[in-house]
Amino acid sequence: MQNVQPPSGVTEKEIKMTKTFAIARANTEILSIAAAALIGLSLIFVAGMSHSATAHDLTHDSRHAIGFPCH
Repeated sequence: MQNVQPPSGVTEKEIKMTKTFAIARANTEILSIAAAALIGLSLIFVAGMSHSATAHDLTHDSRHAIGFPCH
């Protein structure tokens, strides 16, 4: 790999900090995607395993609890 000189006025410390920030941001994005996938798969599993009457009662009661009419 070639030794590329940074633009004038940019220090090696600033370059290192920028790279560190980019790595941290990438790790955060990966963690967010994994968390969203886990929540989504959990919801699908729970909905697939529940009885339809149980799911209906849960959503029905939730709608009443927030004051949303459903009749």
